[in-house]
Formats: sequence, structure tokens, C-alpha cells
Amino acid sequence: MRRFYALVLRLEAVLAGAFLLLMVLLIFAGGVARMLHSPLNWTIDLSTCFFAWACFLCADVAWRKDALMAIDFLSSRVTARARTVIACCNYLLILVFLAYLIYSGIQLSWVSRARSFQGIPGVSYSWVTMSLPVGALLLAVTTLLKLRDRLREDGLLGGPAGTAR
Repeated sequence: MRRFYALVLRLEAVLAGAFLLLMVLLIFAGGVARMLHSPLNWTIDLSTCFFAWACFLCADVAWRKDALMAIDFLSSRVTARARTVIACCNYLLILVFLAYLIYSGIQLSWVSRARSFQGIPGVSYSWVTMSLPVGALLLAVTTLLKLRDRLREDGLLGGPAGTAR
């Protein structure tokens, strides 16, 4: 299972980088084509799809590596035990929100399955909207692993800590 998860993490990072790169290249190509009086309108539409996916994938990569902004004004002034409680409460709130995003994202994807993406026949808008539940699911897995590691780190759960990364 760890090998599969490591493969998913590697694939996620590669896709996030590829989507960001493709988004930039498409926007640049669209700009150059417009300057040459031969606009490629589909480049903006496709880059929007890549942006939606890249946002969620990059958010999970950053969350897993603790590279998101954090404000520790309150938690730095309390005991270690209180810090653990605050962190666990934060993780649980995040999980509730992500569960809502997964549920709502699946509903949105189902509702938009018949809608074509930017008028392109045969391409469903669900390809864009599925970025929400998939990204939220990846973030939820990362959050659960962070919660588990935090509880193990503080001796509240058995087993070795530090396996989420």
C-alpha cells in the first residue's frame, strides 16, 4: 500500500507541474497566435481546465510538505498538550470541509456531465468539475495522515510517527 501511495504522490506532483507548464504554454501560444491575427480561442479554455486541476494538486503537494502559510500566534503561547488539541481540532475541521467538497463536487460533476466543455462536442464539463472532489479527496488523505502522525508523535496513538511524508 505504501508503494501505491508513493506512486500516487509522484504522479500527483508530475501532473501538477505538467498542468502548470501546459497552462502557461497554452496561454503564451494563444497570445502569439492572436498577435499574428490567427487567434486560437480554445487555448484559454483548455488552460482553464489545467488551472483547475493544478490548483488542487498543487494544494495537496504544498499541504503534504507543510509549505502552506500558517499563523501560530495562539498555538505558540500555549502548552504542548494544548497545541496538540488545537492541531487535532484544526485537522478535524479541515476534514469536515473536505468531506463537504467531495460530496458537493461529485454532485456538481454528475449534474454537469451532459454539458459540453466550452462547446467542444464530446468533451464533458465534468472533466473540469471532477478536479474538486479528486483534489479534496487527496487533501483529505493527506490530512488524515497528518492527524495520525500528530497523534503518534504525542504518544496518543501507537506506532511510529513520520510516515505521512
